[in-house]
Amino acid sequence: MSINPRFDLKQVKAFMAVAESLHFKRAADSLFITQPALSRLIKGLEEELGAELLVRTTRQVALTESGRLFLQECRQALRHIDRAVYLARSAAAGDIGHISVAYNDFAINGVLPSILEQFKELHPDVTVELVYMPSHDQYKAIKDSLIDIGFLLGPLAIPGIETHRIALEKMVVLLPARHPLAKHKHISVEQLKEERFIFGAESGWSLFREQTFHLCHASGFSPNIIQEATTSIGIFGLVAANMGVSIYSECAFKIKREGVVIVPLNSKNATIETLAAWSQDYENPTARLFKKLLRDLAPQGHL
Repeated sequence: MSINPRFDLKQVKAFMAVAESLHFKRAADSLFITQPALSRLIKGLEEELGAELLVRTTRQVALTESGRLFLQECRQALRHIDRAVYLARSAAAGDIGHISVAYNDFAINGVLPSILEQFKELHPDVTVELVYMPSHDQYKAIKDSLIDIGFLLGPLAIPGIETHRIALEKMVVLLPARHPLAKHKHISVEQLKEERFIFGAESGWSLFREQTFHLCHASGFSPNIIQEATTSIGIFGLVAANMGVSIYSECAFKIKREGVVIVPLNSKNATIETLAAWSQDYENPTARLFKKLLRDLAPQGHL
């Protein structure tokens, strides 16, 4: 008997075939091998184990107590092996695994929740790690493979990063409920010239600030920024407190805040582009499935 018995899966399956049929010929036929070859496999297994597994007579085959116990454990072991094969194949296909997704304020308040919900329905065994990250920080995180996919502000043209437009939304104006412009159906940029503005802080909103500055400068003025906030909730809260007005994405209609009125901005250039972005140099199988969903949902470049 070997201290550390060595046998292979072929021997185990040969034993199980005989143990479950109690018939050497039927077992050999099911394995597509000859009876002598089958006998050699089982004899070698018994020698390695140092235990007799089967009692053979000219008329019948029976399991010994060692054989019965060994069969019981082999069945369990094969179930684990089958499970291991399934997990390995599923992971290779991306159906099981982990994906890290970064997002900005506009994405999480806009199209991203619906996308995540549909992805989880299609791939329930995938773990999705969500991390808030300003658009400009996502660039490096994608290049360094710290995140698989980022949802950020466009446009974007950086070598090594591929993008797919998810949404193109109009800009809106956030107004205190008692503001004179709150009853308007549309507001032009020029009408905001004398307003006090609430902006997102430079640390997290730099790209959107640039777009908003450009919009205001094109209308002949620089915005008078009197307050800054680090989050969308903060911006809405300051507007509701009548501290000033703000410009935001039309996904603001999905955010309910008492004391804030949302009015569309009347300008063809007042749009916000949300992109999904990922590295061209690195891809895990799960990310491939996520990107397929994005292209299926937004085949024309936006939802």
